[in-house]
Amino acid sequence: MRNTRPVLRTALPLTLTTGLAAALLLGSPPATATEDPVDAVAASLYAPAANPAAYHQADELERAKQRREAAGLRAMARAPHAVWLAGRTPDEVRNETRGVVRDAARRKATPTLVLYNVPGRDCSLYSAGGLRDSTEYRAWVGAVAEGIGDSRAIVVVEPDALALVPADCPSSSSGGKDGKDAKDAEKAKDAATAARYAQVADAVTTLGTLPHAKVYVDAGHPAWHTVDSIVPRLIKGGVQRARGFSVNVSNYSTDDANAWYGRLISSCLAYVDTGGKASACPTQKWKRADAQRWLDRHAHFAPDRMKHFVTDTSRNGQGPWTPPAGKYKDAQDWCNPPARGLGARPTTRTGDPLNDANLWIKTPGESDGECLRGTKGPKDPERGTIDPKAGVWFPDQALELVRLANPAIMPR
Repeated sequence: MRNTRPVLRTALPLTLTTGLAAALLLGSPPATATEDPVDAVAASLYAPAANPAAYHQADELERAKQRREAAGLRAMARAPHAVWLAGRTPDEVRNETRGVVRDAARRKATPTLVLYNVPGRDCSLYSAGGLRDSTEYRAWVGAVAEGIGDSRAIVVVEPDALALVPADCPSSSSGGKDGKDAKDAEKAKDAATAARYAQVADAVTTLGTLPHAKVYVDAGHPAWHTVDSIVPRLIKGGVQRARGFSVNVSNYSTDDANAWYGRLISSCLAYVDTGGKASACPTQKWKRADAQRWLDRHAHFAPDRMKHFVTDTSRNGQGPWTPPAGKYKDAQDWCNPPARGLGARPTTRTGDPLNDANLWIKTPGESDGECLRGTKGPKDPERGTIDPKAGVWFPDQALELVRLANPAIMPR
């Protein structure tokens, strides 16, 4: 259920620009000059430099006369995908961000930037990291904002930061601790959780003032929090000052499940904004007919009065993985699941008035981490190999994503 960070790379000119070739790859006609400057990028989402390992693997496949797979892998590598910002000083991240947005602007394209540096990230587990405290984080976010400036950008704020707050993190072993120590530990968790909400909200506020940036705070995925659980978290995280929220980052939920989850969250946010309670909102676990009746009665808002969302479709072409029943103590269905495929191509023309874009936020082909599925390891028992660390290129998974892409990406 957790997000994992891709390898960080400087953006280079592997951008898909407007025109017929880009339109064909993205499944959208060229944008017109009369459209909104951010919405008119269906054929010009920015493609940063790909992981060099993708091209090395494609070359190896070519030499092995697996030409269709090689072509599919190169097409995957060249497709627009996000640039993840993490682990750099304010000066470094300012310069990196500025370089990305300027390169994108030269190509008349809009980049997707992902902030991934919140303190206490991922409960110090698979994608551990982040800055030390709120002061450092505020300065770092300010530097990102300075780097963006007046440029166009789609900005995703801190995948998993609200879906996995410090209060959700597993406690360290408390053997030998007395009641006071346990209470102190809980107080520390509560303080860290309050700080997390403030950190995300401050980031949204800072980035939300930029004139041409569209900001989305992360909402997890449909198989994680229910709508009535995530909506209060989004509100505490400042979603009211954002364009909206992101769903399915680094996960595998189907397009249908993501669209329904996004609509329910958006409707619930609008309902709460008019004085309703999130606890009354329908969740993704309701029967759809019952949820639709509730929406028709309580949340019949025009799309321009609702929060919008973006969807990560990088690896959901085959939907989520269903682990073998009873086989694993902890199947980790989010961690390098087998037999998954690329999903819908990146585009801002989704056909859904609330879904602003389908994006490849997670870089497809990069590992989710070393998955043990409740075993002692070191091999991933589902794959029979030692999975690469989070963000490192995973050739086996990359080839699966290409072969099982839906829609297909390999030439016929």
